[in-house]
Amino acid sequence: MKTVIIGGVAAGASAAARLRRLDEQAEITVFERSGYISYANCGLPYYVGDVITDPEELTLQTPEGFWTRFRINAKVHHEVIAIYPERKTVSVRNLNTGETFEESYDKLVLAPGAKPTLPPIPGIRSKKLFTLRTVEDTLRIKAYIEQHGAKSAVIIGGGFIGLELAENFHALGMDVTLVEAADQLLSPFDPDMASFIHSEVRKHGIRLMLGTAVTGFEETDSGLNVSVQNGSVLRADIAALAIGVTPDTALAREAGLALGMRGSILVNDRMETSVPDIYAAGDAVQVKHFVTGENTLLSLAGPANKQGRIIADNICGGDSRYTGSQGSSIIKVFELTAAATGINEVTARNAGLHTETVVLSPMSHAGYYPGGKIMTMKVIFEKETYRLLGAQIVGYEGVDKRIDVLATAIRAGMKAPALKELDLAYAPPYASAKDPVNMAGFMADNIEKGILKQWHLKDAEKLPTDGSVTLLDTRTEAEFSRGHIEGFVNIPVDELRERLNELEKGKPVYVICQSGLRSYIASRILEGSGFDAYNFSGGYRFYEAVMHDRALIKSAHACGMDK
Repeated sequence: MKTVIIGGVAAGASAAARLRRLDEQAEITVFERSGYISYANCGLPYYVGDVITDPEELTLQTPEGFWTRFRINAKVHHEVIAIYPERKTVSVRNLNTGETFEESYDKLVLAPGAKPTLPPIPGIRSKKLFTLRTVEDTLRIKAYIEQHGAKSAVIIGGGFIGLELAENFHALGMDVTLVEAADQLLSPFDPDMASFIHSEVRKHGIRLMLGTAVTGFEETDSGLNVSVQNGSVLRADIAALAIGVTPDTALAREAGLALGMRGSILVNDRMETSVPDIYAAGDAVQVKHFVTGENTLLSLAGPANKQGRIIADNICGGDSRYTGSQGSSIIKVFELTAAATGINEVTARNAGLHTETVVLSPMSHAGYYPGGKIMTMKVIFEKETYRLLGAQIVGYEGVDKRIDVLATAIRAGMKAPALKELDLAYAPPYASAKDPVNMAGFMADNIEKGILKQWHLKDAEKLPTDGSVTLLDTRTEAEFSRGHIEGFVNIPVDELRERLNELEKGKPVYVICQSGLRSYIASRILEGSGFDAYNFSGGYRFYEAVMHDRALIKSAHACGMDK
């Protein structure tokens, strides 16, 4: 049996290698229009910033290596320009010679990936404006910076690639401005959690322009002018466009395959297209979101590799199924690590789900062991069922392992209170006896049992100021004096039992502390003394970070400048 694969990166290379492992006699040909196969898309920005210094490290396999180990015929600089399902052939152009030929197949795998989104604005084809998708793109950016001595850059787009490029340009000593049309970076995160990311970016001298759209580019002798919607012009040596990707599906459309959202290829859970013997995988296909069950596009390497493997299984007579994409992701932002899985609170609300969240600020490992660092964790679950929907963590050490545990819990269909039951590894240098994931479970369990009642950031502006409720800050006097929410009175938690007479019974009490722990203890004291108490989710540390970020964004918009 002969299988032809269009695209030799994540999904395509994975399908090819799995096919060989399952069928030693199969004839396998991969056509890849770039000069590289099986390369690490996610590592490309780090070559620009000299974190990865050898370009050969960007490729996991070579055509020669693929042939030697797997007897797979991988042809780079070969572009498939047409598919003929009726006669089961593809038309291929050799980009080095211009020669065009037809190749037959028994099974065809489409893994063309996605291409950078290019908006229809003036100057979009400027040679000083770069996109980053392939190894060649990376080499072009690196060569231009070195040859022209570029010292400044404007990056358009605050997603994963844009943020990684900003960090790596900064590592080269360049002056960097990051422009994003939305009011936050990294859309998988809720705006409140993104506040910590914004702070880290600003701390390292990146000029951050949120809520700002780019309207055009103009080349000059000295560089590039980037026009933005507030009327100002940003001047830089180069610019990079990273506003997202679009499924590269022209071939599929012309061949008559059924298409889905944004022109993506429709597949079933066996990764079969609407045309017999043609499969598709990776960034070009529409999938189901594991949490919501809704159609989605997710450009991530993990799902693409899994889908390629599933295709190979099914070509070889198996019955493998893709159960949906969850969107688990992680990114390094200077010293910070930010990770997410499932859906965020905004997405959940848009999907019509009624949510509850817990926000906590645990240490990365036991507090008494030196070197522990605070992380901020947000876990989202369905109000009625307590089904886990998603999680976000921003911190330093230990973020990766906690997000992976939560991703596993979501995939396993666990409910939020069940997180308390997880038996997780503990030693002082690595964790706490009550791991942060367990702590999230304890909090959800308390909510389910009615032991914990919460109020959230979105409630802060709605709190009555007419005296009908009591607003209580349970931090120390010194902490309170350094900053507090207007209208709150200060009674430290350790003095609360002796000062209960200062609070009027019959009024709900809204309680806050630095992280949420002392205010929870205070809430239990109050509940046990006949008060109706509500604990702030996240604590004053969380409140202050989000409100400071919002003030900076609002100020920048108001004065037409950016910070």
